[in-house]
Amino acid sequence: METIDGQKCYHFVMTSRTYEFVDVFYKVRDRIEGFTDEGLTRSVLYKKTQDGRTKRRISVNFDWEKLQAQYSNFDERAEPISIVPGSFDPLSVFYSLRPFQLKEGEELKAAVTDGKKCIVGKAKVIRREKIKVRDAVYDTFLVEPDLEQLVGIFEKFKNAKFQIWVTADGASIPVRVKSEIFVGSFVAELVSLTRPPQ
Repeated sequence: METIDGQKCYHFVMTSRTYEFVDVFYKVRDRIEGFTDEGLTRSVLYKKTQDGRTKRRISVNFDWEKLQAQYSNFDERAEPISIVPGSFDPLSVFYSLRPFQLKEGEELKAAVTDGKKCIVGKAKVIRREKIKVRDAVYDTFLVEPDLEQLVGIFEKFKNAKFQIWVTADGASIPVRVKSEIFVGSFVAELVSLTRPPQ
């Protein structure tokens, strides 16, 4: 938990980097940060730092009184865009699954924005399965978002499959994220959890 402008927020972080032998061809050093309100109902701030082949200092600020989000990169600010109530940033949207009672075959929807456009993202619950992450076994649901409208790295690999495993205990905590992208593939796994797995 952190405090932004007097408001308590959840702070989510995901980092990614390529192996050294891949750095020669396509160096990735990314840090993505999402901040949501304490009730996990909407985003408060989004940051993306890239220090690899591409250098960026992206920030998306949310103004909920005006229902707007403003994108900036370094000192360049774009015009604010309109957003819908309950919109999430591209990282925090993974955690927007928590209010849902997940079940196989269910379709989920959530508003998501990267500061450039706001869309209604869709995902489908594929199946329930147990997976091992580090030294723990988790009972999870496999969720696959529809990438058709998503922008960013997936634009360059249209047939990419994006998969998220979230805990099946009602908290829907992401424990693994996997995808194929245009430079290969990546897997992100949960590093810490404040309570033991089910």
